[in-house]
Amino acid sequence: MGDVFIGSEAVAHGRLTKSDLRRHRAIFRDVYVRKLHQPSLRDRTAGAWLWSHRRAVVAGIAASALHGAQWVDADVPIELMAPNARPQPGLVVRNETLADDEISHVARLPVTTPARTAYDLGRYLPREQSIARIDALMHATRFSVEDVLLLAKRHPGARGLRRLRVALPYVDGGAASPKETWLRLLLIDAGLPVPTTQIPVIDGYRPVAFLDMGWEEFKVAAEYDGDQHRSDRRQYVRDIRRHEAIDDLGWHVVRVVSEDRPRDVIDRIYAALWRRGYRRDRR
Repeated sequence: MGDVFIGSEAVAHGRLTKSDLRRHRAIFRDVYVRKLHQPSLRDRTAGAWLWSHRRAVVAGIAASALHGAQWVDADVPIELMAPNARPQPGLVVRNETLADDEISHVARLPVTTPARTAYDLGRYLPREQSIARIDALMHATRFSVEDVLLLAKRHPGARGLRRLRVALPYVDGGAASPKETWLRLLLIDAGLPVPTTQIPVIDGYRPVAFLDMGWEEFKVAAEYDGDQHRSDRRQYVRDIRRHEAIDDLGWHVVRVVSEDRPRDVIDRIYAALWRRGYRRDRR
């Protein structure tokens, strides 16, 4: 018996008694883990599927995590596609049409394909959240925006298609974190040119760095520095050497941290681009 199990099945098959079951705790109705076990996102996802009597398909953010997307907290609601299922705390259940080619299997669980997962994320989440989630999914596994648009054509009356079509043009799998997505959208919404992501900086034939985003024509880049750059000493030393190599090759990198105000970030990057020859007016 695994870490996550259906209580009534365990009792019916003689693996546990009702008394034994009291030493476990329910994470969903009739779905249990050991009392001292802290369920992971994978545990909760498996538990949600068991709760559905093994009939549902995992969707949404939980599906993106199964496909390898990062930045998913263990306590996010688990989204399921299932007919005639009653929701409960920690679960979001939707009764929607799924074609056979929109379902795959990961870790022995039925899960929406990457394209279908992106299609659902884009329809149900606000713009910035959906783009960040789809960016993370595209960073982890292969699919294209065109694949998602084909699903929109397949389901013309589905909820949220307008929201999806607004988000998709901004999706970029080069974003390595939600903060990078936030920074990229901040710059685009401010009227700056759409930056290229993951730009290789080459010294001779050797790449010395990959910049988060930037404009190769002007050799200006923007990078979001997370806390690990300050809390990890070895990473801090590597960053110093990396910054020196990038500077030596003529790049100007604007470094952004969480304390920066969005307006200041825009002004600093605009000023850097202006000094390198960019002349389009700001909105």
